[in-house]
Amino acid sequence: MIKNPIFKGFNPDPCICRKGDDYYVVVSSFEWFPGIPIYHSKDLKNWELYTHVLTDTKKVDLRKLPSAKGIWAPCLTYCEDEELFYVVYGVMNSMNARYFDVNNYVVTAKDIKGPWSEPVYLHSSGFDASMFHDNDGRKWVVSLEWETRAGYEKPGAICMVEYSTKKKCIIGYPKRIWSGGTDRGCIEAPHLTKRGEYYYIMCAEGGTGYGHSVTMGRAKEVWGPYEKDPMNPILTSVPRDFNERQDSDHLKPKYFNPESKLQKSGHASYIETPNGQVYLVHLCSRPFVAELRCTLGRETAMQKMFWTEDGWLRLEGGGNLAKEYFEPTNLPEVKMSQIPNFDDFENDTLGIEYYAPRIAPESFADVTARPGYVRIRGQESRCSLNEVSILAKKLTTVYATITTKMEFTPEVHQHSAGLIMYYDNMNYIYLRKYYSETLKHSAISVIYLENGGKTEFLNTRTAVDDQPIYFRLVVDGRKSYFEWMYWWWGRTNRYNK
Repeated sequence: MIKNPIFKGFNPDPCICRKGDDYYVVVSSFEWFPGIPIYHSKDLKNWELYTHVLTDTKKVDLRKLPSAKGIWAPCLTYCEDEELFYVVYGVMNSMNARYFDVNNYVVTAKDIKGPWSEPVYLHSSGFDASMFHDNDGRKWVVSLEWETRAGYEKPGAICMVEYSTKKKCIIGYPKRIWSGGTDRGCIEAPHLTKRGEYYYIMCAEGGTGYGHSVTMGRAKEVWGPYEKDPMNPILTSVPRDFNERQDSDHLKPKYFNPESKLQKSGHASYIETPNGQVYLVHLCSRPFVAELRCTLGRETAMQKMFWTEDGWLRLEGGGNLAKEYFEPTNLPEVKMSQIPNFDDFENDTLGIEYYAPRIAPESFADVTARPGYVRIRGQESRCSLNEVSILAKKLTTVYATITTKMEFTPEVHQHSAGLIMYYDNMNYIYLRKYYSETLKHSAISVIYLENGGKTEFLNTRTAVDDQPIYFRLVVDGRKSYFEWMYWWWGRTNRYNK
């Protein structure tokens, strides 16, 4: 059995695609760059971080976007007739006054590793857009039409519009086709597929919080009308029924289910293997209880499914509660390369696993200037929404030890470098070396930011020499602490938080 989640840590809104014997999953990347990670597998058991779709900051500008905006809910599909991969994605620019200003684009590539085409603008009528390639060669874009008007159900309905590959634009305006398969409300994340004589629509309902779920409908015509799956929702973390169509709150903490190992299960897509096995990927979270805080963010899980004789998709083993374990495929097992736990920066390029907020990490992190080191050029403060020199890796467990050796000589108090545990530009904790005018010397101290409120722990301020120094972050469940030592010391100094 395989244990969920399959992609731990910040890996939300998965979309799965198959080309021949290769399986790919894309996830949301929000303000982080490079954008839209692609994971690859041959057996749906062993996965590797394979490439990214958005690697050129000239094609997508994320600077100055608030945290949690940026790239939302990419959709990856493969058109066999054209031998082309398609990725549809949205750039969420603003949610002020609940207007949700988003621009949706599509890019294509012959090879999953690119090069990807120039982005083609689709529309700005809503988010979670995806593309369906029909048997007759026509292409359809489905998305949530974000509702802003008073007196109308929020967030809106699922809409569809045709896309012209010749004109590289949509034809007309999106039209409503589906309002959901339950009364949970907050519908989003539509995907269209076709099997036999039916078109199937798969959506998320109940909000992205604890009432999240996966629902389906089907129709014999692409425009519908779509009939509801009688078992909706087909997957969730909270199986009981509830009617919250008039409640636009997407978090719904009251629906936390202590019986479920995976919370917030929803936002899904599925594939079939050549031998007819069906697997579905979906979003999930694993919060601390009773705080209900999801420290690792939203993650990706997988479930084994099957088609019933009357043409509905069901969870293997029965029920609709997301399972912590699922049965692997009978495909031949193929091991994949894994990201090493240690990086000595001996390669000529930065590892694929490194990210930066809003800008390319290569723009400030140089691994060629000094072999065995990464040289980081400082820019704006860690609170900036523009150009920040944070070289980051995803945290995939709440039990981790991160250690780095640093050489840095600050000259003025604005100079700082160190080790940071970073949630976003308004929430982080930072062990830094800087120049202290109080001590008239290089020093280290800890800075803590919570919801934009900054605390500099002056009791941690310590004068240090300008020589190599080790910084360490220990994450131990709900607790974390920093340690530091000179490279030649046999003892450490600890700062608890």
